Amino acid sequence: MKLVLLKLLLYLMLILFALGSFFTLLLWIVYSDSDTTPRSPFQSQKSVDSTDCLGCRDSIIDKVVERYSKNWKKQENNYKKFRSLLSSKCHGVTKAVVTQANTPVRSKVVYDGEKRKPLQVTPALFSVFPKESPFGNTTWDSCSVVGNGGILANSSCGQRIESAQFVIRCNLPPLDHSYEKDVGNKTNLVTANPSILHEKFGGLMERRRPFVEGLRPYGDALVLLPAFSYGHNTPVSLRAVYTLEDFRSPTRPVFLNPDYLTGLARFWRSQGLRTVRLSTGLIMASLALELCTNVHLYGFWPFSQHPHGHHRHLTNHYYDDRETKKKIHAMPAEFDHLLRLHEQGVLRVHLGQCPPSDGSLKMWGNNTSETATWSFKDVPK
Repeated sequence: MKLVLLKLLLYLMLILFALGSFFTLLLWIVYSDSDTTPRSPFQSQKSVDSTDCLGCRDSIIDKVVERYSKNWKKQENNYKKFRSLLSSKCHGVTKAVVTQANTPVRSKVVYDGEKRKPLQVTPALFSVFPKESPFGNTTWDSCSVVGNGGILANSSCGQRIESAQFVIRCNLPPLDHSYEKDVGNKTNLVTANPSILHEKFGGLMERRRPFVEGLRPYGDALVLLPAFSYGHNTPVSLRAVYTLEDFRSPTRPVFLNPDYLTGLARFWRSQGLRTVRLSTGLIMASLALELCTNVHLYGFWPFSQHPHGHHRHLTNHYYDDRETKKKIHAMPAEFDHLLRLHEQGVLRVHLGQCPPSDGSLKMWGNNTSETATWSFKDVPK
């Protein structure tokens, strides 16, 4: 008898709970506000419309264009202060490249991306390092740092880029004749990500001549390899060195120093930049600020729309539209910091088309009273 009563009581409780839920929902429907769009009582916030995101992106580009469009003028005091601070923290001239002077035998190299995985320098590894920094004590008057952004396509910036005394390029970009008008071909330093060695040249495990031929356009440039970013980068980077030696290539392979990268990352964090890893472009721009009196950046634009006319789509690179596999770089945030330096007259960022040659390329951009002579309205739609 007691068991039957307990069952009846349980059924009654379930019925009352169901009725309570029904009346609660009914009251919510009746007394909800006059919004004609049905909404769930459990919906905490409105989903973001993709058009809103597009509008936000366009607004950001508009603000960037507004900041950039002001006349540019070299501010010598700002440049000297920033360069002095950067050099005191990073010592790029002497530390950016691994040398026998800064990395002796039996010392330990700590991988930039694997801090708990040191590598002891053996005599064989030591013999690969150059004796001293390849930069010596030279300060170049002008440097062009060339990113690979799609904004360089149809820019006619080749002559301007080559007018600099020292030209830095990133990640073995193509320098075919078809690109010469936009990017030039002069190269003094070019970086080479080991992933490119694997993708394009099979990790140098089989035929190696295509790699040597692929570097021919760079002449006797320094080829900067991040051999000590991760452990798996070291073997393929060493194979690149041995290959270039065996084929008597004029290009000069050197290794990027992880100690320099650590110091540089710390420096940019102190400037307010938060990112997992610094991009190659920012690393090279930072190095150029220590090596050169006048630094000009080309191909640095992190957005998929051209700054003149948001309807104009840009490819990811000036030579293809391939996306990077990993989103580990904070490109817009990095660009914001570079644009600040542009506004402060520390360096100059170039966007859009370059003005035609006036016969004085050598001095272009070096005069402290120089102002921008073109604006976005000059860029064809």
